[in-house]
This record gives sequence, structure tokens and C-alpha cells, in this order.
Amino acid sequence: MKRQIVVSGLGRFGASLSKGLYQLGHDVLALDTNGKRVQEIMGNVTYAVEADSTDEGILEDLGVRNFDAAVVAIGSNIQTSIMTTVLFKTMDMKFVVARSNNKLHGETLERIGANLVVRPEEETGTRLAHNLFRPTVEEYMEITPNFGISRMPVPKRFINMTLKETGLGGARDKYGLAIIAIKRGNNVTLSPDTDDKLRERDILIIAGKDNLVDKFNSD
Repeated sequence: MKRQIVVSGLGRFGASLSKGLYQLGHDVLALDTNGKRVQEIMGNVTYAVEADSTDEGILEDLGVRNFDAAVVAIGSNIQTSIMTTVLFKTMDMKFVVARSNNKLHGETLERIGANLVVRPEEETGTRLAHNLFRPTVEEYMEITPNFGISRMPVPKRFINMTLKETGLGGARDKYGLAIIAIKRGNNVTLSPDTDDKLRERDILIIAGKDNLVDKFNSD
């Protein structure tokens, strides 16, 4: 599903996240007070604007209130990060993601209402772009743009069914995905047989196009 997302802060993390979200088909408004960063990202997002995200009037003029989600990717300036997060929340933004620099910063962001707090040393911008609106995907590794390997729990509708019964794997795979492995506890079955039965708490390792993974999760 295409979404409108505003990203504030175009350092390494914010820039890679903005580009990743745009490549996935979302409308991305990228903001930064650094004009050079704004120039560098033009053409890789929908809109790039040199602006101060702590200025509520500017955010209103840009129509941010009507966006689906906001990402506060501001790095070193903790005060600006917190003020921007507060502004997005007071503008009734449905989903606000904020970057934290340390434990106290993260706890503060959570207390003021950030829906998700991320730490760049643990989460790359590209990976977050793929995982942001895919709560069922635990991990994602990009192979090429719009194609990657996903790790996810077995959907409840497939428990106690064979791969053949689910439509996964084999020559007649209905989802267009490749099942690389099934992880069950500490055991991993590579290239599982279509007669292998899926169990509760199994983990699937799947390769395929991002849009096909989305369809698989939404069916």
C-alpha cells in the first residue's frame, strides 16, 4: 500500500531510509536544514525541502498533518529530535518513528509518544524502510532493489498444513516465492520438501519480490 511519509533529518541514516521508502513506492517528503543534503537527495524522493522541522507553521504549510507517518531521523541534536517528535504527535500523526542516540534519549522519545524508537547502530535505514509497514517480517536482507530475503513466523492460517497444501514451494507455487528454509527451534531444514508440515512457532526464510511478500502476508 502506497503511503505518504515525512522524514526529518537527512544524515546517513535518514537519507538511506528516505531513498528506501521511495524505492518501495511511497511518497516521501524529506526535510533538513542543511541545503547541501537536500540537494543531494533530490530525485531520490518525491519532495526534498530545506526546512526546520521544529517550526509548526512550516510543517502546516507542507501539509504534514495529512501524512500517514513521520520519521524523526535527526542525529546529534537531541533537543531538535525531541521537539520535532512532540510536534508530529500534536499534529495527530498516526505513526511516528524516532531515532535515538542513547538509552535516555530513547526512553524520552517513548514517553512523549513515539510509536517506534530505533537505534541506527542496530537498524540500517534501508532495512527499516522494508520493515516499517511489515510487522510480520522479523528481518529483511535486500539482494537487489525490491527483492530480498525475509524471515517471518509461519502465518496462523498455515499451521499444521504441508507446504503443498499452503501453495508455497514446488513447481506450482501460487505466491511466486522461494522457500529457502524452515527453522524449528535450533533445527533448520534447507530447501524443504513440499510434503513438510508447518508447525506453530516455525520460522520461514523466504526469498522473493517485496510486492509478492506483501501479498503473501495480506492474503
